[in-house]
Amino acid sequence: MRAAIRRARTRTWDRFAASDPGLLRLKAGLRTVGAIVLTLVVLALLGTGVTLMVAGAMAAMVATFAIREKEVRGQAITLALGLPVALAAMSLAALLHNLVIAGDVFFVLLIFGAVYSRRFGDRGTALGLIGFQVYFVSLFVHATVPALPELYLTLGIALACSAVVRFAVVPETPQRTLGRLREAFRARLAQLLATQMELLDAGPEELDKVLDDLRRHTARLHEAALMIQGLLEEGTQSAAAAGLVQRRVADAEIAAERLGMLILNARSAERADTLTMHLPHAPVPATATRTPAEDAATVTLRRDLNSLLLLVARRAADDRGTALAHVRNRLLGYRDEDNLPRASSVVQDVFRGVGESARAVLGLRLALDGPQDESDDTPATTRSREEFDAENLAIVAAEEAEEPEEDRTGLRRPTTRAACQVAVGSTLAIIGGEFLSTQRWYWAVLTCWVVFLNTASTGEILVKGYRRLVGTVLGVVAGVALAGLVGDHPWPAFALVLLCIFGMYFTAPLSYALMSFFVTAMLGLLYTLLNTYSLTVLVLRIEETALGAACGIIAAVLVLPVHTDRRTDEQLGTVLVRLRDVVSAAVEQLSGGPAVDLLGKARDLDTALDDLRASTQPLTHPITPLRVRRRTARYLVALLETAAYHARSLAATAELVPYSKTIAADPRLERAGRRIGQNIDLIVARVLEESTEGEVESGVSIAAMLDAAGSEALRSGTVTFRVLRHLQRLDEGVVGIARPLGVPVASPKGGKSDSGHGASDAADAAAARG
Repeated sequence: MRAAIRRARTRTWDRFAASDPGLLRLKAGLRTVGAIVLTLVVLALLGTGVTLMVAGAMAAMVATFAIREKEVRGQAITLALGLPVALAAMSLAALLHNLVIAGDVFFVLLIFGAVYSRRFGDRGTALGLIGFQVYFVSLFVHATVPALPELYLTLGIALACSAVVRFAVVPETPQRTLGRLREAFRARLAQLLATQMELLDAGPEELDKVLDDLRRHTARLHEAALMIQGLLEEGTQSAAAAGLVQRRVADAEIAAERLGMLILNARSAERADTLTMHLPHAPVPATATRTPAEDAATVTLRRDLNSLLLLVARRAADDRGTALAHVRNRLLGYRDEDNLPRASSVVQDVFRGVGESARAVLGLRLALDGPQDESDDTPATTRSREEFDAENLAIVAAEEAEEPEEDRTGLRRPTTRAACQVAVGSTLAIIGGEFLSTQRWYWAVLTCWVVFLNTASTGEILVKGYRRLVGTVLGVVAGVALAGLVGDHPWPAFALVLLCIFGMYFTAPLSYALMSFFVTAMLGLLYTLLNTYSLTVLVLRIEETALGAACGIIAAVLVLPVHTDRRTDEQLGTVLVRLRDVVSAAVEQLSGGPAVDLLGKARDLDTALDDLRASTQPLTHPITPLRVRRRTARYLVALLETAAYHARSLAATAELVPYSKTIAADPRLERAGRRIGQNIDLIVARVLEESTEGEVESGVSIAAMLDAAGSEALRSGTVTFRVLRHLQRLDEGVVGIARPLGVPVASPKGGKSDSGHGASDAADAAAARG
């Protein structure tokens, strides 16, 4: 009974850890709530009034969430600099309290400076945010010169309490965060494997749902991998250790994603399109009829997938005894052709994929937990360890090349442009807000400010303004209910405020509308504490929010606008260039060229692809009236995700060439890589409107081009076959990307071709259905 409870608790925690990688949202919420609670306790012991307690709570909240630096020393310096910035903002707000025009002018200048300071990195962003928010707090509590001494003390206490919670109560270091992210990666990998097991047995009526789950868990695993890679340099002891962990995480991600594709192939009547794994509503492959021999192999495969899931789910501390070693040895044995069960070639591919996944899990454990017991190793396991040792010795730490400075100056610099836009929008919000209310006009300014945070195009600002308005309307309803619930009791109101603040920070990365809901509900409670609550005030909150969002959109459209099309084209061009860099470098290394940091290039590609996803949100949002553009954007992103998967797989294979005994360079691959690179260059030139000349060459299959069809080297499951398959899928994917962008596609004989490869046709059909 006790063991069952422990297992259930472990499963529940794994599920939570997977939903919040590194517990980053949980820690942020706890840190903010803890700082507010400590501030309220100290101020209550000093006998301060409710107004000062509200000011202290808001200042503690700002001082906690504004600081985003990773290193503890940097956080401490920024927090120390934040105190004089906060005191200066509060002083100027009090001095200008009765000077309406001068106060409004200074507020606009402060907003401009706060946004412009983002160009100075995390510290500039934090200090600008503290200055703006503290000035806003002064407007909220109606700060005056006589009240400044008490307000100074309140601000000092708030920032001190924030420091205590940040550095003592809920400490956060890159090393601890990285450790929790590793656990999240393990949990998400286990979830993906469990979904792949469901895919193996899913019936035709269940296949759509299982595929949706598979896409979601694959994307979440990739998200965790990117988060880990973003913290490797700060969270590991050396560049070599960071490179080792990065390689093992990438290996595990690629092996797991490939295993899902192999299972989908094994249960399909025909080879499944890789795009099915990345494009919702893509054609679902028909289920194949199994023979008795394949049924027996499926039973064995189900057992082995369970064993692989056990290897992933079992923590290193519990990895003892011979039973688990026996399971690991059996799975690794599938890397040898002689150990494969009798079945069709596609089913045998799955067993090979299980063996490769087991190898990736072993490598990940060695990288994260160090050497393990080798007494029960079989020859297959010993070979895997020797391969890891050879790879580890070959890792040469190379400092990441610095990104070139963006060739933009003056008003073309993004921070300058955004500062000008938000200054104009805030001016309009102040004027309009004064007409709505001479007391609450600053809510319109706040909305105008926040819709510009973390946005880069007019479409993104429009979507963010819409989400804030929806969250505000729902929050007003909740605020009315909560205000009636607490009545005149301040401490229950403070407790509900803390719950709203926790919800605000916990849901912020997931849904901006939910965050706005919690903010507005919290404001209703704060007005209750200040004895200024009324339904009219909350309705005014909706009006000011709508006005602020409208002013932000107007400013974004009229002042140095960055249209969504231009933004997405720039991001698309960046993704394509980085895709070409990865493919060209991987093929060059596979052809016998010099070794380079391929996984670093693959990480840059993933980062650019994430930026593209964010920039296309206005095009793919449900409220967009442009249905054709929405389908095209989804199709292109799915194609690029598929291409990125094949590029990562190529990079991981090419990384093995310099020191592997089983993988040799093949100079014939250079021609294929050169053609793919040239095709990508043509598409980039068309997207960026640099050139309209040239046609994308579709060509024949890579395998036929290498004149290796039917040879023993191309047996399914071999490294050569895998490399050729990735190249062929990349070739097809690039052609598929060219079509919706209007880039001409030429047939091998030079004529324009309207018929594409299987991947392109399947994707076009899926895109047409929406």
